[in-house]
Amino acid sequence: MEGTNTVFDIEEELKKLPEKPGVYLMHDKDDHIIYVGKAIVLKNRVRQYFQKSRNVSPKIARMIEHIAWFEYIVTDSELEALVLECNLIKEHNPKYNTMLKDGKSYPFLKATVSEEYPRFVFARQMKRDGAKYFGPFTSAAAIRDTIELLNRLFHLRNCRRVLPRDVGKERPCLYHEMGQCPAPCQGHVPKEEYQENFRKAIAFLNGNTKDVMRELERKMQTFSENMQFEEAAIYRDLIESVRRVTERQKITSDDNEDRDIIAMARKEDEAVVQVFFIRGGKLIGREHYYLTGVYGEDEPHIIGAFIKQMYAGTPYIPRELWTECEPEDSGAILAWLGKKRGHKVFIRNPKRGEKERLLDLAKRNAWMVLEQDAEKLKRERERTLGAMEEIEGLLGLDGLARVESYDISNINGFETVGSMVVFEKGRAKKNDYRKFRIRSVQGPDDYHSMEELLTRRFTHGQREDLDELDSFRLFPDVIFMDGGKGQVNVAERVLENLGIQIPVCGMVKDDRHRTRGLYFQNKEIPIDIHGQGFRLITRIQDETHRFAIEYHRHIRGKTQVHSILDDIPTIGAARRKSLMKYYESLEDIKRATVEELRAVPGMNEKSAQAVVAFFSQDNT
Repeated sequence: MEGTNTVFDIEEELKKLPEKPGVYLMHDKDDHIIYVGKAIVLKNRVRQYFQKSRNVSPKIARMIEHIAWFEYIVTDSELEALVLECNLIKEHNPKYNTMLKDGKSYPFLKATVSEEYPRFVFARQMKRDGAKYFGPFTSAAAIRDTIELLNRLFHLRNCRRVLPRDVGKERPCLYHEMGQCPAPCQGHVPKEEYQENFRKAIAFLNGNTKDVMRELERKMQTFSENMQFEEAAIYRDLIESVRRVTERQKITSDDNEDRDIIAMARKEDEAVVQVFFIRGGKLIGREHYYLTGVYGEDEPHIIGAFIKQMYAGTPYIPRELWTECEPEDSGAILAWLGKKRGHKVFIRNPKRGEKERLLDLAKRNAWMVLEQDAEKLKRERERTLGAMEEIEGLLGLDGLARVESYDISNINGFETVGSMVVFEKGRAKKNDYRKFRIRSVQGPDDYHSMEELLTRRFTHGQREDLDELDSFRLFPDVIFMDGGKGQVNVAERVLENLGIQIPVCGMVKDDRHRTRGLYFQNKEIPIDIHGQGFRLITRIQDETHRFAIEYHRHIRGKTQVHSILDDIPTIGAARRKSLMKYYESLEDIKRATVEELRAVPGMNEKSAQAVVAFFSQDNT
């Protein structure tokens, strides 16, 4: 998904969320990741943020206000989502995340495969010690339950004795007395037999659980039928522990390697390549890339072309690239990558096991991007170029590409400002937006303020010494005024005086301040309120108004709306604002009596007398 809210329709994207577990990333308007979260069901979780009735903390409420767009990564389980969430939060340090910033770690199940009589132990960290690690996992209790279960099922030891060095040195432990350990510490079980049991336990953890689970369920059922409910409950809980712990977690590998996992989805002449970035064995991020011109090309050619273009511009080359197939020119590519990296680089094509499943996960995400973006591109074309074509039909004009829209903002004539907003081919072109401080008009006079704004804009645009980068040298194909007949007449008069011919439309609003139609060539043109043209006009009008209001707010904040009222004793910001809202001009305030001033919200006898006394002095 693109990192911009100019084309990201949150309501539409919410409809496309899958009913799958995964991680979602919230971005602000500057493309910063401000929040990372996990979800059992992405569709349900992400939609909750945008439900008005949902009760959230003040911090999350502030975060929601800054969301410009979001993206997500689909995983196979909640556990995968949680571990990926942890990795991404550590990598990006989002502003509004708190849950994992305490450095909390997740435990591992460690198999001491290098020992002659190996064990399963609980571990907080994964080390390069020759052991095999499973995880990380979220439940320490589940790991301990599973260790106990494995020891009981496969007759494995639970002690820390160094074997065979310590064989026979101490008496067997209580587990042997309970029949849960064959006591290898006494030499009661051959090493080969013990190691075979351990291999079966490893296979069980790797997912070959059907036989054992069937046996556990049989025992649970037997105890239940014999009314031995406590024993049945033990097996029920152990079965649940096994299910939790044996959820396969593909997001972290046990080799701490750096690799990029590359998978592709293609349709007709377009393709999306999804890259998962694995650093130190952990997935820290992903990116997708669009390719065109792939029609008729085979997959090795496309992957080879992508690798060459991708890594020509990146400063870091990982040790491994995992791809679905051997890329074309792989020998030359490997030599080139190895030279750039300074060490040998490997391209691998996993075909089975966890490696193949992680590659498949990347491919599924690539397909999701391709399918959804095809729909998004179609919608985007309808809401931009399609909308402009509708407007052309409404006005009877051809070749409309650049639209300029203008608005005036002030509070009772204080600090009047104007805005110029530009749309090209149906998209906002924010680099060409311009702000104006009105200089020649005193008081609330929108028509003369607009006349000054337009005269300055188009007089500047007619200068012959303009730099090529000056956007004022570009004249619009049509002008939209934030108003009706009066504003249109002002614009047409300015253009006529300057000898410029540009069609002018007024964007007319109803009594509820909602767009209702266009005023063009002395008549109001009705618009289908369900059409894309109407929606584009509304976006232009709202954006023009927003830009003017924000500039006016900035000016007021910068100058603190300093006026003569600030010099009156007992008149603070709140009362000054009330006076400015209540009276149309400063002259009206000067002429007001004490009784009239007391009628202003927030004014009392003392403050009213202070205003009258102030303006009765010479400094008025």
